[in-house]
Amino acid sequence: MRYKLPSFRLPRISLDPKSVRAAERRILERIRWLGQHIDIQFARCGAYFRLMRLDRPIGIWLLLWPTLWALWIAGQGRPSGSVLLVVVLGTVVMRSAGCIINDFADRKIDLHVARTRERPLASGEVPIIGAVALFVVLMAIGLALVRLLNPLTQALAVAGALITIAYPYAKRFIAAPQFVLGIAFSWGVPMAFAAELGHVPSVGWLLFIVTMAWVVTYDTEYAMTDRPDDIKLGVKSTAVLFGELDRTFVGGLQILFLLGLILVGRRADLGDWYLAGVAAAAVFMLYQQHLIREREPRRCFNAFLNNAWLGLSILVGLVLDFIFVP
Repeated sequence: MRYKLPSFRLPRISLDPKSVRAAERRILERIRWLGQHIDIQFARCGAYFRLMRLDRPIGIWLLLWPTLWALWIAGQGRPSGSVLLVVVLGTVVMRSAGCIINDFADRKIDLHVARTRERPLASGEVPIIGAVALFVVLMAIGLALVRLLNPLTQALAVAGALITIAYPYAKRFIAAPQFVLGIAFSWGVPMAFAAELGHVPSVGWLLFIVTMAWVVTYDTEYAMTDRPDDIKLGVKSTAVLFGELDRTFVGGLQILFLLGLILVGRRADLGDWYLAGVAAAAVFMLYQQHLIREREPRRCFNAFLNNAWLGLSILVGLVLDFIFVP
């Protein structure tokens, strides 16, 4: 029995100029639609990226440095690698979640502040439901990470999350909400000691208080940037509270911070390399005082940003001290 193979015919291709032009138009329209669709998706991803402030990592550094100070002291210069990884990832995740809840709470205020009116939630670039969903996802990731640590660290993490959520609303009721932020941004210190040691020693709580002084310092510099708008909108801050005494307030906290670091060094038996890091921090603080002397918003903001280098200098001093001091 023979089988006849089916015959295939190539479709006719019309070489009529009108047909060719019509086909070209359809292809161009599809390419244009695809390009627009891709642009829209990238824009949406970029908006969520900016909502988490991943394009501005200053907050990550300011959260991370004190936590690493604590981890290095607790681990005597050799912190657990697994704890270090969880701490770093947790810092990025929780800072991102904190930015979302802050922008959610401030979305109506941000519209009236020159520096913040283009934020994704304030401008409507990101819908509220999308921001809330992303916040829930980030909190779930943070919970999954902290479950890898001991029960004390888990309990401290829950308390820290509640403080983070409460901070954005503190600006409505407390004259100096920077102190609430000071607790939130310093909470990684006792968590690091708990994760590494299973308890928080007295030097850990001392470093927590010292870090609080630093957080209030740099957030006051940050608040000086927005003071005219904050006064107009009735938003509370230490920059508004202390008025013309703002530089004095910042300077006093800087001195307390440096003295506190020296006391931490004595309690933890740290040596000259650590003190060199503290001395470098003092130089950065003098530079910040120079920047804020005229209270010009942009220079005040630069003073705030300078704290990333200040925190790094202390960490470098700690690391070198444990490497070179027997």
